[in-house]
Amino acid sequence: MAKVPDGFHYVRGHIRRNPKPSSAKRMSGWMIAGLLAGAWLWGQVFGFGTATPTTPAQPDPAVSAPADR
Repeated sequence: MAKVPDGFHYVRGHIRRNPKPSSAKRMSGWMIAGLLAGAWLWGQVFGFGTATPTTPAQPDPAVSAPADR
C-alpha cells in the first residue's frame, strides 16, 4: 500500500480526501434556486416597493353621443 499524503485517507483501495468540517459547507445550488424563486414570488405577490397603481385617464368615447332634437 502506498503512502497516503496529508489530508487524505485510504478507503477500499482508493485514496480519498479527508472530510471538511460541517461549518465549511457552502450553500447548495438547490438552496440558491429556492431563495431566488422565493424572492420572485414575493415580488409577484407583494411587489418591491412599487408606487400605488395609477388609474388610467378616461378614454374618449369611440362613438359620438347622439344630438338632442
